Amino acid sequence: MNIPAHAPLHLLHTAAVGTLATHARQPEGFPYPSMLPFAPDARHRPTILISRLAEHTHNLHADPRAGFLAVDAPDGDVLGGQRVTLLGTFEPIDSSPEVVRRYLRYHPDAERYLVLGDFSFWTMKLERLRYIGGFGAMGWLNGNELDPLAPLHAIEENELMDEFGARLAAAGAVKLLGVDRYGADLQRDGARVRLAFDSARSDNGTLRAALEVCIQRYLN
Repeated sequence: MNIPAHAPLHLLHTAAVGTLATHARQPEGFPYPSMLPFAPDARHRPTILISRLAEHTHNLHADPRAGFLAVDAPDGDVLGGQRVTLLGTFEPIDSSPEVVRRYLRYHPDAERYLVLGDFSFWTMKLERLRYIGGFGAMGWLNGNELDPLAPLHAIEENELMDEFGARLAAAGAVKLLGVDRYGADLQRDGARVRLAFDSARSDNGTLRAALEVCIQRYLN
């Protein structure tokens, strides 16, 4: 195994769309792939918003085991880019105000689906994942190895969002999407940008300092 530190985690914050592979009901047992947007939750796991009428939703109700593929190949070279395949189970979660706010930060257009009352949020519980980052950089990880640290609390993230988000917005068409112990997610001109820290930040003081450095570097 030769995986760059935290590379799979950062990739899940870079990609905006993934491929969900469920177990088809008809014909039974076949892989059923579908492409859909997702947002990383506080533990970096994919959260999806799906209709109860969708075939993949019916499949998940029958068998929650699934695969999920995220790819980052900005130059179109898929084999030379990064990709991570997640294996686990998807579980429905409550549409709490915090879940809704977080998802809409990453996908604001999804608000039109929420008003229909037909869509619900599901989050993946990871069992294993395989990361490929190019020649010689690949390997398997157990789900709990993706991030051994306690996630940043929503209140703490919101405080950082308010402070640094306002500064980024004042600097131009830049939106702060999320902050975690490993980096921050931005959106500029419709493209997702991941600002990765040089190392994980287990306490809020060093996290704030690392975020300050990354944003200053980005703005300059």
